Amino acid sequence: MAKAKRPVGRPTTYSQETADKICELIARGMSLRAICSSADMPAGGTVHRWLAEHQDFQEQYARAREEQADGFADEIIDIADSVAPETGEVAKAKLQIDARKWKASKLAPKKYGEKLELDADMRVKVETRSLEDIFK
Repeated sequence: MAKAKRPVGRPTTYSQETADKICELIARGMSLRAICSSADMPAGGTVHRWLAEHQDFQEQYARAREEQADGFADEIIDIADSVAPETGEVAKAKLQIDARKWKASKLAPKKYGEKLELDADMRVKVETRSLEDIFK
């Protein structure tokens, strides 16, 4: 008996199973570029097309990115706690921390972005006039 032929190349047809796997890997901290470099995953352009075409995948992907930002925040603490100041690893750890802080601020700006402090000095002059004076 002949086996059913599998399509050659990467998957291009949307499947919830593949979408789930992509989102799981993103939530664990993997980049979309790294995920899409795997032979059993679709190309990056295909994933972006799926995001535009499938609202459920778009929402799932957004949640995975938020989880990824939280993971980066946890990694920052782990990196900072694991470096001994007397070693030459401090500069490397600082770079790793800064990269994760930047990425987390882009993935979840409300949670990890820079807080803007506004200082405004406004003066308002209020005049009271009668309707007759206004419509003259």
